[in-house]
Amino acid sequence: MSDRTDAAARPPSKGIDSRGPRFTAGITALLLLVDVFLGLITPIGATVAQRASEPAFLLLLAIALLFLWGVLSPRTAPWGVLFRSLVQPRLSPPTDFEDPRPPRFAQGVGLFVVSIGLVLHLIGVPWALTIAAAAAFVAAFLNAVFGVCLGCQLYLLLQRVGIVGRERPAAA
Repeated sequence: MSDRTDAAARPPSKGIDSRGPRFTAGITALLLLVDVFLGLITPIGATVAQRASEPAFLLLLAIALLFLWGVLSPRTAPWGVLFRSLVQPRLSPPTDFEDPRPPRFAQGVGLFVVSIGLVLHLIGVPWALTIAAAAAFVAAFLNAVFGVCLGCQLYLLLQRVGIVGRERPAAA
């Protein structure tokens, strides 16, 4: 969390409202589902310029930028702001809080998956864009509907083996 004002408004030990990432995953899943269908009607064998201007590519690029925004500044990412300003005030106070690091890592995993699809699509790999969008859709859908965050589970696995999430030593 980079915003100092948010740290003052919410004690860091509590974490984030667990309903926020699920809301974000719901919107993301809907966008990814649209992209899968757009990818299914995308012609194969186009030039790089044609592939880069296809609606499926442009939508997945926008989704990738939203993932990047969620990694770099989750407090200002559009779906999180929408949740906190319009949805959360209408809900009962949160009772379930979670560490913000796993959902942020999950945004990075989503960014990685869709970026691979975008690059492979540009170099002409058939169905790469659609497969990447479908894989990201499955992960977002599981999170939105069932509360199963695959990226968060990956984060926890990597944390157990000591690759991520280690506390950094204090600067001297």
